[in-house]
Amino acid sequence: MTAMWKAEWVDPQSTALLVIDVQQGFVNHHSRGVIPAVVRLVKGWQAAGAPVVLSRFHNVPGSPYEKITGWTRLRTPEEQALVADLLPFATSAAAIIDKPQASVFTSEGARTIREAGWTDLVLCGIDTDACVYDSAIAAYQSGYRPWIVTDACASTGGPDYHDAALMLAARNLGANQLVTSDNILTRLGGPRGVHA
Repeated sequence: MTAMWKAEWVDPQSTALLVIDVQQGFVNHHSRGVIPAVVRLVKGWQAAGAPVVLSRFHNVPGSPYEKITGWTRLRTPEEQALVADLLPFATSAAAIIDKPQASVFTSEGARTIREAGWTDLVLCGIDTDACVYDSAIAAYQSGYRPWIVTDACASTGGPDYHDAALMLAARNLGANQLVTSDNILTRLGGPRGVHA
């Protein structure tokens, strides 16, 4: 499903890594295996001096998730906490966006991205089929170029949901917008790339 990346490099000044909702409450047997790939991306991004944004989902009482689907998770501080492996990177993140919706494009998130002047947004995290996909579509519809790092995303629902989201992303964003960690890190910062 991952397309071949064109031979272009990624400008670390105009391209932000958005780490979507890699939180304790989203870690299960389907998603826990993606954490090392996410950490590798963050390390590579920071080594290149490029901006990293972390997001955290908060399911507030009375949310559409509760009222329509009956989903009441991600309410406690324990569930909302970033996974322990990402905590060392939180203090150096360009931003941490707390959000009550799937997309990172809340008014705060949209303002943060706009004011930073980023043109490209590289997305990884949990769930591929919800918050990552919704954020990528919102980025696209807002005039940004989204890239989904396929091996640094996972779905708590399992691989079928992950694959379905990537299939939709290939159709709606373009297959070239799906990349691997190696693709993106190799092209970050110029011809020599970053090796994390």
